[in-house]
Amino acid sequence: QVQLVESGGGLVQPGGSLRLSCAASGAIYSIGSMGWYRQTPGNQREVLATITSGGMTNYADSVKGRFTISRDNAKKTAYLQMSSLKPEDTAVYTCNALLITPPTYRPFEEWGQGTLVTVSS
Repeated sequence: QVQLVESGGGLVQPGGSLRLSCAASGAIYSIGSMGWYRQTPGNQREVLATITSGGMTNYADSVKGRFTISRDNAKKTAYLQMSSLKPEDTAVYTCNALLITPPTYRPFEEWGQGTLVTVSS
């Protein structure tokens, strides 16, 4: 079965950087748009950045200029490069992707399990 797995989270000091990865695996024909989200206890899930299959990106105002989303189609992986991290960036970060798979070749959304990012001194 297909799945998305995030990695790269951990503890980082304010002002530091982390790169998160979101790897898709399984019988995947192609991947459409991918995105990164985050959620803290008691808060709604927030979309941070999205990237289309053609590489067009969109960012939330809260992370513009600090976070960069990218993708490697050959590796079926999306990345989120995070810089100038702030304590308020602390959250569980999840990725999603629009996947097209055999035998139906109908696109559907898949979500990863999440990876915890803690920004603290």
